[in-house]
Amino acid sequence: MKINKLTYHLGFWLLAYLFWIFIFRNGTLVLTHAITIQFCYLVFIAVNYYFNTLYTIPQLLNKRRYVVFGLLFLGGIMLTALVRIPVSVFVVTTVFKVPHPQFNYLSIFFDSFVNILFWVICILAAKMVIEKIRSQLYIEQIEKEKATNELNFLRAQFNPHFLFNSINSIYGHIDKTNKDARNMLLVFSEMLRYQLYECNVEQIELDSEINYIKNYLAIQKGRIDERIMVTFNADNINGQIMVAPLLFITFIENAFKYIGFNGNKENRVDISLKYENGVLTFKVYNTREAFVNLTEKSSGLGVANTRRRLEILYPGKHSLSLLDDDCYYEVTLILSGI
Repeated sequence: MKINKLTYHLGFWLLAYLFWIFIFRNGTLVLTHAITIQFCYLVFIAVNYYFNTLYTIPQLLNKRRYVVFGLLFLGGIMLTALVRIPVSVFVVTTVFKVPHPQFNYLSIFFDSFVNILFWVICILAAKMVIEKIRSQLYIEQIEKEKATNELNFLRAQFNPHFLFNSINSIYGHIDKTNKDARNMLLVFSEMLRYQLYECNVEQIELDSEINYIKNYLAIQKGRIDERIMVTFNADNINGQIMVAPLLFITFIENAFKYIGFNGNKENRVDISLKYENGVLTFKVYNTREAFVNLTEKSSGLGVANTRRRLEILYPGKHSLSLLDDDCYYEVTLILSGI
């Protein structure tokens, strides 16, 4: 990206240079003289352009410090116009070797000031117009994506609502003597309620996430082989700790998806949450059978989506480590500044 940006800038100044040479060339000058003079102007204009785009506009104009911006903007033009006086003298006497030249320093300064000012204003104005157009197009794209996401969300809500109501009906038809099935359905109903009514926020209490994880584990324990050990530890979780909802469940789901069972070794899923000094550490460890993954390939979509969420919600404040071994899989997620 940096190389493309550099190429773009070099290409722009090259085209501007050629434009000035052949369009604004003085008929009384030979081509080599025009090339030299326009190159000097190019350097002074470019210096002012980058000075303003990199400093005065973002640091002063955009922060409404108009007086300081105006002073530095004109000061930069005046300084380069002054510098062009000795440069012009050097070019005429040394490069062009004009005998007995006569210099009007005030005229050189005035011409230089007007030319540099005009072209800097034109180029900066063109740049700002282009950025305005890009910003408008970006805003329109974001609004379209937002509308699409809201529509998809509304469409997706139907299925959870339908499923939630169906669960209540199914619960009423389960024999009361089958307590395990009724309890599992109640736990699943609570998980669905959490996703449907509580997760439509940017931040949620960590205690709620822990309760959701416990409910998920309760269902999984009723499904997997009883010889598979499942542990969940949440240490030092005190106070109101806020996190993004459903941030950990993808890794836990993957742990149970690939746990498998091998009678010749210990089979386990270990999950832990630890909070200390503003740092939250989440770990998931699961044993697995190597041959299972030779035939089953995960799309990785859930992990990829979680990575993207972390980049958006915790930029520069998270660390995600995935250890993939033939016999185990381990995830370590660290969130700081919580």
